Parts: sequence; structure tokens; C-alpha cells
Amino acid sequence: MSLIATASLRPLGFQCLQASRLGVISLTLQSRSSNLNVRAIVSLPQQRRLYSDQHDGNHHEGRRQPPMPRLTFRQFLGRVLTVSFRNAAHVSNKQKIRTFFRGNPVAFAALIVLTVVTFALVTSQLYLFYKTFFNPQISRYPEPVATSLRRAIYYTTITPDPERALKFYRRAMAQTRQLNMDIWSDEVLGIRIMVAFWLEKQGNFGQSIEVLENISKECLEWIGEMEKNSDKIDDKGYLKDAPRPSLLPEGTDTSKMYLAQNEDAPETMWRRRERLLQKAISTSVKLGELYASQHVLDPDASHEHLVYAVESTLKEFRRRRESGTTPRPGETSWMTPTEVGAMMESLGRNYEKKGEFHLAIPLFFQGLRNCDSPCHRAVIMNNLAACFAQHPLYSPTESSLSETESLKTIFDSSMPNTRKDCLEAAANWAKNAYVHAKDVKGDDKTDECDEACAVALCNWGDVAAMQGKKELAKKKYTQSIDLCKKLDFKTGSRQAQEGLRRLNASK
Repeated sequence: MSLIATASLRPLGFQCLQASRLGVISLTLQSRSSNLNVRAIVSLPQQRRLYSDQHDGNHHEGRRQPPMPRLTFRQFLGRVLTVSFRNAAHVSNKQKIRTFFRGNPVAFAALIVLTVVTFALVTSQLYLFYKTFFNPQISRYPEPVATSLRRAIYYTTITPDPERALKFYRRAMAQTRQLNMDIWSDEVLGIRIMVAFWLEKQGNFGQSIEVLENISKECLEWIGEMEKNSDKIDDKGYLKDAPRPSLLPEGTDTSKMYLAQNEDAPETMWRRRERLLQKAISTSVKLGELYASQHVLDPDASHEHLVYAVESTLKEFRRRRESGTTPRPGETSWMTPTEVGAMMESLGRNYEKKGEFHLAIPLFFQGLRNCDSPCHRAVIMNNLAACFAQHPLYSPTESSLSETESLKTIFDSSMPNTRKDCLEAAANWAKNAYVHAKDVKGDDKTDECDEACAVALCNWGDVAAMQGKKELAKKKYTQSIDLCKKLDFKTGSRQAQEGLRRLNASK
């Protein structure tokens, strides 16, 4: 007798998206003479997932799957660029490009324009980023100091945060001391000057002036001590009976130490004197401008600093001329004519504000002689026109002569003897300013040229009114007003309208 047994188990599904918990088990017995079917409902065992964060085979029941690691911005950017270049390589097939162009010419042209614009924007932003944070002025510092300065600049320009910016400026100064950088080097002094400019930008003019005053004072103190001990300097520019200045202290770890660029040629005492004197003079010029600004309004302090800057510059020129053609060891060329002219122009403006036109005019002449910007020459010519128009006909007093004796002995400018000559000279300088500013072409022409034209027309009108040429004055005032409106130069327009109002009231 043969017997066949068949068993099966299937789940009972009531909902499609829900796992079954019950099942039907079937058992069938077959023989030649009879069949027997047996069915029963049973509960099914539940599935359990096992997770493990180890590789030794030890599993932990009921453990959640660990979260995916976070993607950094650098990794995200790398993946985006990889996918983009891969897709670009995939579609950069001549046949596919030709097919896409024939099928959608408008979309193809728009895609090309969008690609060019995107590339231009990305390139300009990368260039601006490099120019701001990786320019040679910042990259010359050791990497820890440069990193702190970059963060300070970021919190100064990109995301203004005065507290964090000051924090990183202080950290940069502390790192210069840790690296044993020379406190008189251009790098360390440059950080202090950066802090002064940052304070000025924040509106803290008093603290900015204090920082610059300390820089100038300390530089002059070092120069004074060096000149007192000049007899102890040998022919090579170093102190006698003293070891040559070493850039690396004994036992210093060179891998963590700041190295100067001229390791084989240490700085001589005369070179350091020259460099610190230039720093003190440029700082004094900046102090003169700050004291004269509308936020401080201290004309006496401004005058003192500007006079010192000009007299010190001319004194150094005189010393070098008298000492002969052979410079002292380490000395280089002194200030450029452009720098000297800008300095004298600043002092001339100071004298102009004080009403001492007899001292301002020769300084403006020197500034004009040394100026290499065609647009700025027109500005100086306008200053000369204003000085001649307001020049009183009197001889300077002995006190004013004694105060600036070192300046007046250098200038040899013939002054007009009559009021008529002064007005004629003022009219000529206003005409020259207008002609020179108008004739500038190409890349040299800037907004300064256009504003100089408007100011020259206004000055021309003022002088014509003083000379009694009312029709000419009215014409020049009107031209100046029209040009100022075209340039949106509100200050010049206001001055020209005030002159025209005075002219109409005098009729």
C-alpha cells in the first residue's frame, strides 16, 4: 500500500501593505483508495532585523541603523564638479551637439549665454576672493599670522563684526611675538597700521589717531637713539664690537620660525633708519588728514603734523645732497617726486583752509610739478585759482616767516603785485584747469576729470564776477550747473547756484 503526504503553509493577507501575522497550514494524505485533507490556522513568527557596527560577528538585537555621515561643503562641491564634468564630457559629442542645436536652436543659444555669464561671474568672484585674502601683502606673513589676518579681514569687509575682527587682529599681533618677528619690520608695523585704518572705518577716530601717534612716536624715538649712537656704527652699517644682526636666535627651531626674505643680507642700521623715517612721515601725513577731517576738527594738530612731514622730507633731501653721491650702507633712494608732491599738496590745502594763501600757493606749485595724474593736475590748478582769487595783498609777518623759514627758502615763485594781477592769474589757472581736464582721453580720464571741469567753470565764474564781467560769469555759472546736474555732482551744483544767486542780487 502506497501513501503520499503533502504539506503547505501560506499567510493570510488582509491588507496589502501590512505584514501577515496568521497563516494556514494544509496537510494532504493520498492513497489508492482514499484522500484525507487537514487544515489549521496558526500564528506566524515575526521578522526581526539584526544590526551590528562591529566586524567581529557579534550582533546586537534591536539596534537602530547608524545615521549617514554628514557631507562637508568641500566634499559636496567636489562631487558636483565631478558630476558636472562627467556630464559635460558625455554630451560633448559633435553629433549630439549638432542634433541639439538643430532641434532647439533657441535653447542652445540660451545655454551658451548662460554658460558664459556663469563662467564670468565665477571667475570674477574667485579673483576678488584671491585679491582680498591671498594678495602678496597678506601672503608674505607666516601662515599662522596670515590666517588670523584673513579672518580679521573677513569680519571687517565680508561679514562686519567688530568684536571678532579686533579679536583676530590681537591674535595676529600675539603670534608675531610668539614667532619672534622683528617689531620694527614692515610686517609688524603694517598690522598696527591695518588696525588704525580699521578703527577709522568703524568711526573710532580717536583710537585710530592714538594708534598712529604711537607708531610715529616709537619710530622717532628709535631714530633719535640711533643718531645719538651713530659713532658706534662701522663702515658696513652695523654696530661696532657687536655680533652681526642674526635673523635667527640661537637654538631656534627654524621649522617654526619666521624667516626674513633677505636672510643673507641683514638690514643695516642706516637702512632701518631710512625705513622708519619714511614710516613716521607717512603716518604724520595721515594724522594731518585725520585731524583736519570734519569728525575731529583740530586744525592746529593737523598743521603741526603736515609741517613736520614736509620739513623732515626736505631735510633728508638736503642731508643726502650735502653728504655727496655715495649713500650710506643700506640706504636706497628717498621718496619719489609723486609722494613728495602729494605731501606738499596736503600741506597747501591746510594753509588754504587757514587763509595763509601766500604759503599755500608755492606748495601747490610743487605739488603740480610732481603730479603724474592728468586729472589730479586739474584739481591742483583749481586750488591755485582759488588761492589767487582770495589772495590778500600784504606781506607776511615776521612770525609767519620764522615759522616756515625752511619751506620758504626752497620755493622761488613770483607773486602778483596788484589785485588785478591776482584775479588775472586766478582766471588763467581756472581756464587751464578746464582745458586740461577736458582734453584727457582714454583710460586716464576718470570721474575726477569731470568734477574738475565743473569746479573750474565755477571758479572761472567767481573770478569773472570779481572782475566785473557779469555776462561771462553768468555763462560760466550756467555751464557749471548743467555739467554738475549731468554728473550728479551736488556739491559743485550747489556752489555754482550760490554764485549765480550772488551775481543776480548784485544787479
